[in-house]
Amino acid sequence: MTTNERTSGNDMSPEAVLARAVAARADIYPEWSYVIEATPELFELLQKTGGYFHKYKGQGSTADGLSEQMRELIPTPALCAKPDVRYAANHVRKMYRMGLTNRVIFEAASAFSVVTGFSTVAHTAEAVLEANNPAYPFGKLPEGGAPETLTPFPEMTIGRSRAGNENKSESRINAPEWQYALSLEEEFARRATGWADYCLHADGAGDSDAVLGAGPRELIAVAAFCSRGLVDMAADHIRRAYDYGMTRTHVLDAIISVLPMTGIVTAELGLRAIQQAERS
Repeated sequence: MTTNERTSGNDMSPEAVLARAVAARADIYPEWSYVIEATPELFELLQKTGGYFHKYKGQGSTADGLSEQMRELIPTPALCAKPDVRYAANHVRKMYRMGLTNRVIFEAASAFSVVTGFSTVAHTAEAVLEANNPAYPFGKLPEGGAPETLTPFPEMTIGRSRAGNENKSESRINAPEWQYALSLEEEFARRATGWADYCLHADGAGDSDAVLGAGPRELIAVAAFCSRGLVDMAADHIRRAYDYGMTRTHVLDAIISVLPMTGIVTAELGLRAIQQAERS
Protein backbone atom coordinates (compact mmCIF):
# COMPACT_ATOMS: atom_id res chain seq x y z
CA MET A 1 0.00 0.00 0.00
CA THR A 2 1.32 3.45 -0.89
CA THR A 3 1.70 6.36 1.52
CA ASN A 4 -1.13 8.20 -0.25
CA GLU A 5 -3.45 5.25 0.26
CA ARG A 6 -2.57 5.00 3.95
CA THR A 7 -3.21 8.71 4.55
CA SER A 8 -6.36 9.05 2.42
CA GLY A 9 -8.76 8.57 5.36
CA ASN A 10 -10.48 5.53 3.85
CA ASP A 11 -8.21 2.88 5.34
CA MET A 12 -9.04 2.26 9.01
CA SER A 13 -6.27 -0.24 9.68
CA PRO A 14 -4.08 0.63 12.68
CA GLU A 15 -1.12 1.25 10.37
CA ALA A 16 -3.09 3.69 8.24
CA VAL A 17 -4.61 5.53 11.20
CA LEU A 18 -1.16 5.91 12.77
CA ALA A 19 0.27 7.19 9.49
CA ARG A 20 -2.48 9.84 9.23
CA ALA A 21 -1.94 10.91 12.83
CA VAL A 22 1.80 11.35 12.35
CA ALA A 23 1.26 13.18 9.06
CA ALA A 24 -1.19 15.58 10.71
CA ARG A 25 0.75 16.25 13.91
CA ALA A 26 4.38 15.52 12.96
CA ASP A 27 4.64 13.50 16.18
CA ILE A 28 2.40 11.44 18.44
CA TYR A 29 2.42 10.52 22.10
CA PRO A 30 3.57 6.89 22.29
CA GLU A 31 0.69 5.82 24.55
CA TRP A 32 -1.78 6.53 21.75
CA SER A 33 -0.25 3.74 19.68
CA TYR A 34 -1.94 1.29 22.07
CA VAL A 35 -5.32 2.93 21.47
CA ILE A 36 -4.74 2.84 17.72
CA GLU A 37 -3.79 -0.82 17.80
CA ALA A 38 -6.78 -1.79 19.94
CA THR A 39 -9.47 0.42 18.39
CA PRO A 40 -8.35 2.60 15.48
CA GLU A 41 -11.90 3.86 14.92
CA LEU A 42 -11.97 5.38 18.41
CA PHE A 43 -8.65 7.16 17.91
CA GLU A 44 -9.74 8.49 14.52
CA LEU A 45 -12.97 9.84 16.06
CA LEU A 46 -11.07 11.44 18.96
CA GLN A 47 -8.67 13.10 16.54
CA LYS A 48 -11.39 14.51 14.34
CA THR A 49 -13.62 15.59 17.20
CA GLY A 50 -10.78 17.10 19.23
CA GLY A 51 -9.48 18.89 16.16
CA TYR A 52 -12.88 20.46 15.66
CA PHE A 53 -13.20 21.44 19.32
CA HIS A 54 -9.84 23.22 19.16
CA LYS A 55 -10.54 24.49 15.63
CA TYR A 56 -7.23 23.07 14.41
CA LYS A 57 -6.48 24.15 10.86
CA GLY A 58 -9.51 26.42 10.98
CA GLN A 59 -12.07 23.61 11.39
CA GLY A 60 -15.40 25.24 12.14
CA SER A 61 -13.84 28.66 12.80
CA THR A 62 -16.03 31.72 12.37
CA ALA A 63 -15.07 35.34 11.86
CA ASP A 64 -16.80 36.33 15.12
CA GLY A 65 -15.34 33.49 17.20
CA LEU A 66 -12.26 33.34 19.39
CA SER A 67 -8.80 33.54 17.88
CA GLU A 68 -6.59 30.46 17.73
CA GLN A 69 -4.38 32.08 20.37
CA MET A 70 -7.27 32.41 22.81
CA ARG A 71 -8.36 28.85 22.10
CA GLU A 72 -4.93 27.71 23.33
CA LEU A 73 -4.79 30.05 26.34
CA ILE A 74 -7.98 28.53 27.76
CA PRO A 75 -7.38 24.75 27.54
CA THR A 76 -3.73 24.91 28.65
CA PRO A 77 -4.55 25.89 32.26
CA ALA A 78 -7.41 23.35 32.11
CA LEU A 79 -4.77 20.67 31.49
CA CYS A 80 -2.55 22.10 34.23
CA ALA A 81 -5.45 22.04 36.70
CA LYS A 82 -5.76 18.25 36.32
CA PRO A 83 -2.64 18.38 36.45
CA ASP A 84 -1.40 17.10 33.09
CA VAL A 85 1.89 18.92 32.70
CA ARG A 86 3.26 16.54 30.06
CA TYR A 87 0.49 17.33 27.58
CA ALA A 88 0.33 20.98 28.60
CA ALA A 89 4.00 21.52 27.72
CA ASN A 90 3.20 20.69 24.09
CA HIS A 91 0.48 23.35 24.15
CA VAL A 92 2.97 25.83 25.61
CA ARG A 93 5.31 25.18 22.71
CA LYS A 94 2.44 25.71 20.29
CA MET A 95 1.66 29.04 21.96
CA TYR A 96 5.32 30.03 21.67
CA ARG A 97 5.11 29.32 17.93
CA MET A 98 2.08 31.64 17.83
CA GLY A 99 4.13 34.39 19.46
CA LEU A 100 2.51 34.20 22.90
CA THR A 101 4.75 35.12 25.81
CA ASN A 102 5.00 33.62 29.27
CA ARG A 103 3.32 36.76 30.63
CA VAL A 104 0.02 36.12 28.85
CA ILE A 105 0.20 32.38 29.52
CA PHE A 106 0.35 33.07 33.26
CA GLU A 107 -2.39 35.69 33.02
CA ALA A 108 -4.67 33.02 31.56
CA ALA A 109 -3.60 30.55 34.25
CA SER A 110 -4.40 33.09 36.97
CA ALA A 111 -7.96 33.55 35.66
CA PHE A 112 -8.49 29.77 35.62
CA SER A 113 -6.96 29.48 39.09
CA VAL A 114 -9.79 31.51 40.62
CA VAL A 115 -11.86 28.33 40.19
CA THR A 116 -9.19 25.63 40.52
CA GLY A 117 -6.66 27.10 42.95
CA PHE A 118 -3.10 28.40 43.16
CA SER A 119 -1.78 25.00 42.11
CA THR A 120 -3.00 25.66 38.56
CA VAL A 121 -0.47 28.50 38.29
CA ALA A 122 2.24 26.29 39.78
CA HIS A 123 1.52 23.46 37.33
CA THR A 124 1.46 25.94 34.46
CA ALA A 125 4.96 26.98 35.55
CA GLU A 126 5.92 23.29 35.46
CA ALA A 127 4.56 23.06 31.91
CA VAL A 128 6.56 26.13 30.88
CA LEU A 129 9.67 24.62 32.46
CA GLU A 130 9.12 21.36 30.58
CA ALA A 131 8.39 23.16 27.31
CA ASN A 132 11.77 24.89 27.58
CA ASN A 133 13.57 21.63 28.30
CA PRO A 134 15.45 20.58 25.12
CA ALA A 135 14.86 16.94 26.09
CA TYR A 136 11.07 17.29 25.93
CA PRO A 137 10.22 15.34 22.76
CA PHE A 138 6.85 16.74 21.68
CA GLY A 139 6.17 19.77 19.54
CA LYS A 140 8.75 22.16 18.18
CA LEU A 141 10.38 24.72 20.45
CA PRO A 142 11.02 27.94 18.52
CA GLU A 143 14.64 28.91 18.11
CA GLY A 144 15.52 31.00 21.13
CA GLY A 145 12.73 29.52 23.24
CA ALA A 146 9.89 31.62 24.61
CA PRO A 147 9.25 34.76 22.55
CA GLU A 148 10.20 38.01 24.26
CA THR A 149 7.82 40.11 22.16
CA LEU A 150 4.12 39.32 22.07
CA THR A 151 2.48 38.86 18.68
CA PRO A 152 -0.87 40.73 18.78
CA PHE A 153 -4.15 38.81 18.72
CA PRO A 154 -7.74 40.14 18.80
CA GLU A 155 -8.56 39.45 22.45
CA MET A 156 -5.80 41.83 23.54
CA THR A 157 -7.97 44.80 22.61
CA ILE A 158 -11.54 43.66 23.28
CA GLY A 159 -13.33 43.27 26.59
CA ARG A 160 -11.60 46.14 28.36
CA SER A 161 -14.55 48.52 28.72
CA ARG A 162 -17.69 47.74 30.68
CA ALA A 163 -20.84 48.49 28.70
CA GLY A 164 -23.41 47.07 31.14
CA ASN A 165 -23.99 47.46 34.89
CA GLU A 166 -21.40 50.21 34.95
CA ASN A 167 -22.32 51.38 38.45
CA LYS A 168 -22.55 47.96 40.08
CA SER A 169 -19.52 46.80 42.06
CA GLU A 170 -17.90 43.64 40.67
CA SER A 171 -15.87 42.62 43.71
CA ARG A 172 -16.66 39.20 45.14
CA ILE A 173 -16.61 40.78 48.60
CA ASN A 174 -20.18 41.97 47.88
CA ALA A 175 -21.54 38.44 47.46
CA PRO A 176 -23.67 37.22 50.41
CA GLU A 177 -21.20 34.45 51.18
CA TRP A 178 -18.30 36.86 51.51
CA GLN A 179 -20.31 39.38 53.48
CA TYR A 180 -20.90 36.54 55.92
CA ALA A 181 -17.18 35.69 55.79
CA LEU A 182 -16.41 39.27 56.81
CA SER A 183 -18.29 38.68 60.05
CA LEU A 184 -16.31 35.49 60.70
CA GLU A 185 -12.79 36.58 59.75
CA GLU A 186 -12.40 39.87 57.93
CA GLU A 187 -8.77 39.46 56.87
CA PHE A 188 -9.47 36.05 55.30
CA ALA A 189 -12.43 37.46 53.36
CA ARG A 190 -10.50 40.47 52.07
CA ARG A 191 -7.40 38.52 51.07
CA ALA A 192 -9.36 35.77 49.32
CA THR A 193 -11.62 38.10 47.37
CA GLY A 194 -8.70 40.42 46.65
CA TRP A 195 -6.92 37.54 44.91
CA ALA A 196 -9.99 36.73 42.82
CA ASP A 197 -10.61 40.40 41.98
CA TYR A 198 -7.00 40.80 40.86
CA CYS A 199 -7.12 37.74 38.59
CA LEU A 200 -10.45 38.75 37.00
CA HIS A 201 -9.84 42.53 37.02
CA ALA A 202 -12.90 43.30 39.11
CA ASP A 203 -13.51 46.95 40.01
CA GLY A 204 -10.26 47.99 38.36
CA ALA A 205 -8.07 45.49 40.19
CA GLY A 206 -5.17 43.92 38.32
CA ASP A 207 -2.17 45.24 36.45
CA SER A 208 -2.84 48.28 34.30
CA ASP A 209 -0.56 46.92 31.57
CA ALA A 210 -2.10 43.43 31.51
CA VAL A 211 -2.38 41.72 28.15
CA LEU A 212 -5.87 40.34 28.85
CA GLY A 213 -8.72 42.57 29.94
CA ALA A 214 -11.69 41.62 32.09
CA GLY A 215 -13.76 40.20 29.22
CA PRO A 216 -11.29 37.54 28.02
CA ARG A 217 -10.48 36.66 31.63
CA GLU A 218 -14.17 35.98 32.25
CA LEU A 219 -14.24 33.60 29.28
CA ILE A 220 -11.44 31.62 30.91
CA ALA A 221 -13.23 31.61 34.25
CA VAL A 222 -16.51 30.52 32.63
CA ALA A 223 -14.79 27.50 31.05
CA ALA A 224 -13.33 26.64 34.46
CA PHE A 225 -16.67 26.98 36.27
CA CYS A 226 -18.37 24.74 33.69
CA SER A 227 -15.63 22.12 34.01
CA ARG A 228 -16.30 22.06 37.77
CA GLY A 229 -20.08 21.75 37.31
CA LEU A 230 -20.83 25.17 38.82
CA VAL A 231 -23.69 26.27 36.57
CA ASP A 232 -25.00 29.14 38.71
CA MET A 233 -21.55 30.68 39.10
CA ALA A 234 -20.83 30.18 35.40
CA ALA A 235 -24.06 32.02 34.55
CA ASP A 236 -23.04 34.95 36.77
CA HIS A 237 -19.69 35.21 35.02
CA ILE A 238 -21.26 34.88 31.58
CA ARG A 239 -23.32 37.96 32.44
CA ARG A 240 -20.15 39.81 33.37
CA ALA A 241 -18.49 38.65 30.14
CA TYR A 242 -21.46 40.08 28.24
CA ASP A 243 -21.11 43.35 30.20
CA TYR A 244 -17.61 43.61 28.76
CA GLY A 245 -18.72 43.01 25.20
CA MET A 246 -18.06 39.32 24.90
CA THR A 247 -20.61 37.49 22.77
CA ARG A 248 -22.45 34.20 23.08
CA THR A 249 -20.13 32.85 20.36
CA HIS A 250 -17.11 33.82 22.44
CA VAL A 251 -18.55 32.09 25.50
CA LEU A 252 -19.43 28.94 23.58
CA ASP A 253 -15.97 28.81 21.96
CA ALA A 254 -14.38 29.10 25.40
CA ILE A 255 -16.43 26.20 26.74
CA ILE A 256 -15.85 24.05 23.67
CA SER A 257 -12.09 24.53 23.90
CA VAL A 258 -11.86 22.59 27.19
CA LEU A 259 -14.03 19.61 26.20
CA PRO A 260 -11.14 17.29 25.22
CA MET A 261 -9.80 17.45 28.78
CA THR A 262 -13.07 17.82 30.72
CA GLY A 263 -15.71 15.89 28.76
CA ILE A 264 -19.06 16.49 27.07
CA VAL A 265 -20.73 17.12 30.44
CA THR A 266 -18.85 20.45 30.53
CA ALA A 267 -20.66 21.43 27.32
CA GLU A 268 -24.06 20.41 28.70
CA LEU A 269 -23.47 22.42 31.86
CA GLY A 270 -22.14 25.33 29.82
CA LEU A 271 -25.23 25.37 27.65
CA ARG A 272 -27.41 25.43 30.78
CA ALA A 273 -25.33 28.33 32.11
CA ILE A 274 -25.73 30.32 28.88
CA GLN A 275 -29.49 29.77 28.93
CA GLN A 276 -29.64 30.76 32.60
CA ALA A 277 -27.56 33.89 32.03
CA GLU A 278 -29.74 35.01 29.15
CA ARG A 279 -33.01 34.46 31.02
CA SER A 280 -32.02 37.10 33.57
